[in-house]
Amino acid sequence: MNEKVLKTLEYNKILNQLSEYACSPEAKKRCLALRPITDKAQIEQLQLQTKDALSRLFRCGNLSFSGVHSVNDSLKRLEIGASLSAAELLSICSLLEAAKRVKAFSRSEKEEVPDDSLTGFFTEIEPLTPLYDEIKRCILAEDEIADDASSTLRSIRRSMRGMNDRIRAQMNNMINNSTTRSYLQDAVITMRDGRYCLPVKAEAKSQIPGMVHDQSSSGSTLFIEPMAVVNLNNEYKELLLKEKDEIEKILENLSRLTANFSEQIAADYTILAELDFIFAKAAYAQTYNGVAPTFNNEGYLHIKKGRHPLLDKKKVVPIDVMLGRDFKLLIVTGPNTGGKTVSLKTVGLLTLMGQSGLHIPASERSELGIFEEVFADIGDEQSIEQSLSTFSSHMTNIIRILKKVNDRSLVLFDELCAGTDPTEGAALAISILSRLHLYGARTMATTHYSELKVFALSTPDVENACCEFNVETLSPTYRLLIGIPGKSNAFAISEKLGLSKDLIEDAKTRISENDENFEDLLADLEKSRVTIEKEQAEINRYKQEIQSLKERLEQKQEKLDASRDKILRDANEEAFRILKEAKDVADETIRNFNKYGKANAPMSEMEKERTRLRDKMNASQKKLADQKKNAVPNHKVPKKLQIGDTVKVISMNLKGTVHTLPNAKGDLYVQMGILRSLVNINDLILIDEDSPMMSGAKANKTGAGKIRMSKSATISPEINLIGKTTDEAIALLDKYLDDAYLSHLGSVRIVHGKGTGALRNAVHTYLKRQKHVKSYHLGEYGEGDAGVTIAEFK
Repeated sequence: MNEKVLKTLEYNKILNQLSEYACSPEAKKRCLALRPITDKAQIEQLQLQTKDALSRLFRCGNLSFSGVHSVNDSLKRLEIGASLSAAELLSICSLLEAAKRVKAFSRSEKEEVPDDSLTGFFTEIEPLTPLYDEIKRCILAEDEIADDASSTLRSIRRSMRGMNDRIRAQMNNMINNSTTRSYLQDAVITMRDGRYCLPVKAEAKSQIPGMVHDQSSSGSTLFIEPMAVVNLNNEYKELLLKEKDEIEKILENLSRLTANFSEQIAADYTILAELDFIFAKAAYAQTYNGVAPTFNNEGYLHIKKGRHPLLDKKKVVPIDVMLGRDFKLLIVTGPNTGGKTVSLKTVGLLTLMGQSGLHIPASERSELGIFEEVFADIGDEQSIEQSLSTFSSHMTNIIRILKKVNDRSLVLFDELCAGTDPTEGAALAISILSRLHLYGARTMATTHYSELKVFALSTPDVENACCEFNVETLSPTYRLLIGIPGKSNAFAISEKLGLSKDLIEDAKTRISENDENFEDLLADLEKSRVTIEKEQAEINRYKQEIQSLKERLEQKQEKLDASRDKILRDANEEAFRILKEAKDVADETIRNFNKYGKANAPMSEMEKERTRLRDKMNASQKKLADQKKNAVPNHKVPKKLQIGDTVKVISMNLKGTVHTLPNAKGDLYVQMGILRSLVNINDLILIDEDSPMMSGAKANKTGAGKIRMSKSATISPEINLIGKTTDEAIALLDKYLDDAYLSHLGSVRIVHGKGTGALRNAVHTYLKRQKHVKSYHLGEYGEGDAGVTIAEFK
């Protein structure tokens, strides 16, 4: 890929931002050196690694690679048998600590997950814990070795401390002596050349016998080692040398131990640097909600909701771009500041990012072609040094592009052939675009020339596009509309800004009739497009409502079927109980008859038994009579029903609420608790407020039935929590789920977006605690993916 296009499309700024997410110098270096590649399999592998790293970040949180530094020089020294310094050993220890931390990260999955493209990297990492522990035990800092590094060192330092105490005690005695103190400049003990000395006045030199080691800059003070402690100082010096020798032995032993693992340490460094680079790409993608695009070798692209990654993600307007499948040349027109150049750079920059293994800021299932070269002529190319005008500089760049372009190239032109005579510039632009079209290159060009709009309309495999502009507000919407040429709107903008109407009318008379008719045609097309888009949006909304109603109807039908099955099952059980009871009575009667017949029992006993059976039958008959009485035969059929009225369904002996008005046949739906049934108006009794059938319950239209009906009619099957804080979102979700459950919705969609995952985790934690929530899961393809959670009620 040519370096010029990387600079033109500001690809280097992307790499600079990417490098900020890497920890190790090697990973930062790789980020800055990242370049687009053209091998499809390799690109897809890089994208897969970035995607898997991003998934791990969502599941387990951030991963730090601090402490990963190059230890190759130290390992080479070990190969030749050299001994490492304490600082070098600590650097290796820091690397092993990072390996230990990364290894632990790979094991921190809360649930079993399948292997991914990064599993091999994590598996090959070896923290070498025994070596790490040994280095940490022996070396406390770059200039400090632990006493317990060896028994010999511990013994030497114990002797040093004892010798130090003896020397100080001897010299403190001298200082405390009033005669000696009078010869001292200060009553302190100092060190010179590793030996203990006293600051003696120069004129009292002969009074303190000993060795002079130093003097002050003025010469008034001599630093003398008293003869009384010379031997002690000599012994202390010997101990210092022994300590140094022992430290070198310790470092040699540690170096020898480290050398045994040099190959694994080198492998750990390579793997950690690679993982640092991969997770830097994932962390960077996380900041702009990047996705992995799909790739093809046919040279077509379809970017859905693409956003320029260097613009403020809160303000940038997403664009949809297609190129290369139905048409290979796209001509974008429209007024200045309308977003044409941004659209051009977005297409080019997302292509470079995708081919570099970086996720792109776009929607799922965006598709990119793989191009051998991307060429761009964008911005002011004027060169004072080469004495080239803007047009000449642009033309020099275009000539260079025409020499190298082929059918595997993506070419981007901003204001093609501008800066010269419009007639000649338009003709030249058409010729250049025709040549690129002949070569088969995928080309996207912005222009103000009307001739290019006509060229796109009259040439096969060439398409118009425009950046939408709101004339009423004099502001661009930054939406890219493919299939419609753009209108310059120069007259409308000028009039809104205050240019007098007579000047505008005079200007209109100076353009040809054909040009005016063409601009009017574009204006009519724009109005038609806006109308069609509104109608399409309304149709889509109706489709969503119909689908939602269909799903709710199916769910309620399932509940109705389940209730019907239960009623039938209960009825069969009741019938079985009645038959069994009748059989038991018959059996008992026969047994008694036989008993009394054989025993010649008196008639009074048989009459008592007969009376008992008759009373039992009369009780059952009375119960059936009460049920028939409650059925209210010859009832009054309701004449005028309203939604929300309380009624009783005679055949089912249940109270309910009118859910729909009767149709021509008199059929209507009645909500009876969780059961919603289609009944005929002849099977209903309207329950008035004062009716005894209300059993004291309020039946006016402000009652619970009316509330349930109101909620059922107005509750939405979806709640959008995007942009809310965690506390705000949970409060809204709590009330919404109560309303949805009371309305007997089977399931609801909770839109929380992807983002950092904090809002999604909060929603899942809340749902897990709700007893009336049967289950929940992330949306599948077509339902919103990881940005939506589907919750189902019990």
